[in-house]
Parts: sequence; structure tokens; C-alpha cells
Amino acid sequence: MRSYSIFTILLLCLLIFLVDIIAFYWLQSVTVLLSSSFFKFLINILFWIFTTGLITAIIVLKIKLDDINPRRKHMLISSLYGLTVSSFIPKILFVIIISILFLTNHVFSEKESILIIPLLGLFSGFIPFLTIVYAIFKAVYHFKIHRHKISFKHLPKSFNGLKIVQISDLHLGSFNYRYKTLEQAVKLINNLKPDLIFFTGDLVNNYAWELRGWDKVFVKLTANINKYAVLGNHDYGDYSDWENKVDKQKNFNAIEKFYQNTGFKLLRNTSDTIKINNENISILGVENWGNPPFKQYGDLKKAIISSQDVAFKILLSHDPSHWQEEVIEKTDVALTLSGHTHGMQAGINLGKKQWSPIKYKFKHWAGLYKLEQQYLYVNRGLGWLGFPGRLGMRPEITFMQLKCSSSASN
Repeated sequence: MRSYSIFTILLLCLLIFLVDIIAFYWLQSVTVLLSSSFFKFLINILFWIFTTGLITAIIVLKIKLDDINPRRKHMLISSLYGLTVSSFIPKILFVIIISILFLTNHVFSEKESILIIPLLGLFSGFIPFLTIVYAIFKAVYHFKIHRHKISFKHLPKSFNGLKIVQISDLHLGSFNYRYKTLEQAVKLINNLKPDLIFFTGDLVNNYAWELRGWDKVFVKLTANINKYAVLGNHDYGDYSDWENKVDKQKNFNAIEKFYQNTGFKLLRNTSDTIKINNENISILGVENWGNPPFKQYGDLKKAIISSQDVAFKILLSHDPSHWQEEVIEKTDVALTLSGHTHGMQAGINLGKKQWSPIKYKFKHWAGLYKLEQQYLYVNRGLGWLGFPGRLGMRPEITFMQLKCSSSASN
């Protein structure tokens, strides 16, 4: 998880304090409606106790961060981050909306505005608060299966109807050893009776110790043919401070060992061929390849060498940026599966249309994309990182069925 300077943290605390001063000013227009002076005093006291407590906790955590056990550090940061977001966003919306209402009030009479405008302002802050609480405590593990049928002209007939499940971005450290929670997703996956299971990276947040006990859950994933995985940017330990290169390598080796113990074939710039009735398809997997600042460990040319004679290829590549930069119109890879974006864990879905702020960073950020006869699917992730919730972007299990067709369509 990214580390911020003390200066940045102090600026954040100053911003929180300034917003709270304005929010407190407008809060008085709401509490004035209360007849009890005791309740007014209690609300004011609780408001500032929360504010000072939050700011103090942020500063203390930053100062003490290096002394905290890494096993506790992530959960403390995420919990505080969730608390900050669930507090700050409703307050700033409350401030903006009630300010606009008071400054541009031409609808209500003076008598009505004394009552209605404060209540509308309070309502404007209360709804976002409830929404964020729902995102943290309910939606974050409300798994959703996205189903797709994709047809290809050159899919071998023996593979017609091939069932694929893709999962991505588990970030197991964020589950805080809630094994039963992930077991629910495992049951959903196994009920789909997949031929192939693909995991497209970010197994952990940073450390191999996050995997403790998860092998007993992961091993329950069953596929009729095989299970494959690739590495994500968080799986290399690049976001952690290591005393030496040996420790970092041991951490990486332990992650590799986890895949071996749970029956997954980890593809590191290589490929594997699946044969049915003398017909073949190739599964290619590259290490993480992303646009800067993300590292480019992936070597697609190396991965594709051993599958040059196989007409139908499926590529596992964690970062969807890779598809546009090195795959489409440069290779004959039919289907690329990626993750990485999480759909920003927040978005709006209206029918078949979806929107998320992450679209301004990633051209391909969630769902199915097509260019000519090449497809990309970007999984929205099964876990979470940073903000401990999901809003309009539920954790995803992707189920695909591949079809033979005389004319490719989806």
C-alpha cells in the first residue's frame, strides 16, 4: 500500500478540519430546530470528539506506522481509510448542497427556508453516509456472477461449449482471514462446473504471510481440465520495504509455492497446450505488464514462442493496458483476460451502460471489449484494496462459455 509523507498527511488533516468547521457552522442551522438545549450541546460535543479523534488517529498512525506489525498495519490503515471516507464525503456534500440552497434560495419563503433548507442539507449528507456504510458492510462481499457467451470462427470444434471461470484481484490480506466469506465464492464457482479456472493476479497485497490458512480454501476450487494463474503487480512485493533482496525473494517463492500447493499452474511468460480429440488451444500467461509507474515484467513474445503452431490462444495478463499496447493487431491471441482496475470499486450501472471514474485512467476498465476478432475481458476483482467497500461495482466471478461460429459474434 502506498506510503504518504507526513506533510501530505498533515494537509489531509487540515482539509478535514476546515471542512468540519464549515459543516459545524451549517449544522447549527439544523440543531436550532431542536427544542432541547441538552441535545444541541450533546450533538456539538460528539461532532468535535469525532473530528479530533479522527485527526489524532491519522497523525498517530502515520508516526507509529513503522513500528506496527505488518499483519495489523493493513487492517488499521483500511479501517481508518473507511472511517475517513464515510465521514468526509457526506460532510462535504452536506456543506456544498446546504451552501448552494441558502445562497440561491428563490423557491421557498423565508419562513419555509428556515425549516426546509436545513433538512434538505442534512438529508443530502445522510444519504451518502448510509450508502457508504452499505458499501463497506454489505456490498463488499456481495459476489456477482457475470455471464457471457463468446463465439469464434477459429475455435476448434472439440472446445465448443468450453466453460471458463475467471477471478482476479483477491488481495487476500484484506479478507483478514474471513475464510468462510471466500468459501461462499468458491461454492458459486464450483456450481458453475467450469472446465478451466483462471486467476489473473494480485493474490496478496504485499506479503506471503497473508496466505496463512487460505490454501485450505483455494484448493477447493475445482475445474474439469485445469486451473491457471498469473502474477499481478502486488504479488512481487514491490510496495514493501525489505531488509535485503533475499527476504524479498523468499516472499516471492512462498507465493509461488502457494499456487503449487493449491493445484494452480502459474504461468510466468510461458504457455500451456490443452488437447482434446487431437485439437489444441493454448493458454498463455505473462507476468505483470503495465504502463508506468507499473512494472513491465511481462514478456509476451517469450510466452507465445511455444504456442506458435496453435491457432486458438487465450492470454492471461493482469493489466488491461497490455491488450492495447502489445496484443491487438500485433498477435493472433483470440481472448485476453485481465483484472487490476477493480472497476475502482465504485461506479454506476444503468442497464448495459456503466460508468466509473477509473475510465479516465484506463481505456478498458471493466467488462467485455472487442476489436475485429480479438476480445478482452476485464474482471472487476473479487477482493478489495484501500477503501474497504464496493459501491455499484460488486465483487465479480466471470463465467464464459466459448462457442464455435461461422461468423464471430458475442
